[in-house]
Amino acid sequence: MTHFDTGFRLSILGDNCFITRIRPQTDAESKLHMGDQVLLMNGFKVNREDFKAMTYHFGAIAPQKSTELLLRSPIGEERKVSVITEVKLSPVYLNKWTDDGDFWRMNGDQYESDRARISESGDVMIWKVPHFNLDAENIDRAIEKANKHATLILDLRGDSGGTGDSLKLMVGSLFDRDTKIADRVGRGALDPIVAKHAAHPFRGKLIVLVDEGSASASELLARVVQLENRGMVIGDKTSGAVMEAHIHLEHMVTTPYGIAVTDANLIMSDGKSLEKTGVVPDELLLATGADLAAGRDPVLARAAELAGAKLDSIEAGKLFPFEWKPL
Repeated sequence: MTHFDTGFRLSILGDNCFITRIRPQTDAESKLHMGDQVLLMNGFKVNREDFKAMTYHFGAIAPQKSTELLLRSPIGEERKVSVITEVKLSPVYLNKWTDDGDFWRMNGDQYESDRARISESGDVMIWKVPHFNLDAENIDRAIEKANKHATLILDLRGDSGGTGDSLKLMVGSLFDRDTKIADRVGRGALDPIVAKHAAHPFRGKLIVLVDEGSASASELLARVVQLENRGMVIGDKTSGAVMEAHIHLEHMVTTPYGIAVTDANLIMSDGKSLEKTGVVPDELLLATGADLAAGRDPVLARAAELAGAKLDSIEAGKLFPFEWKPL
């Protein structure tokens, strides 16, 4: 599989775009800095509205040999850089999703960074879930740990979603009763999506962290937490991408590929859809370019403060380091 790697990652914080990941030993490392604001990419303005389409175009449809960037540093200095893209053959993992037998291909870097991680300290457990691909055993194991603490901070920032089965298991582990997530609205009648409560759900204080990268299942969970008054949601407004789709696996000679077909909208218990609107946090809180440059995580630090824990923003930024894997 040919893999195009720019050596950096972008994220939207509020209405602005920032450099949030830089791969070591790349051309990007010598030219970019964490916290740089991206004003232009390949001649196009980078904003929240166009971010997904732009990154999909340059990342998947038409990868470039180099990326031209106009940047603004945290202290306001602007500069233009050209970052060379590395092109390599990378290992591919084939993951089976449990919903309906669909498959999804991910390269090694994506596969490794999608693993969930846990940090426990005193009365607080922080559970970072980058993707809704957890099975019942993994969720039960995490909730068993959470039940030893008074507060669970569920970090769904950057979580692009996953399977419906995983969503129902996650919601069921946080409520002591069966909970309707949404009504599935397709060509036929309304089809309620209900999470059955777990045998030993977490009943303590719940704080959910979200951002612009939180999409699909992760924003559905966050909204259910709000609508059911189950906990508090902190961070940035979510993606607003909840239309239900199924991936159909096809083959072209020996190369498999997937076709995603949207077949339903999801209506929450307040009668509204999150599509194109997203979840507005109970407390809107964003990192700045200066925070990114210094390795601070003020959002997680704020959640810890609400939980009664001592965790400053520097310590919070070190909890779940991003590990780049070889291409």
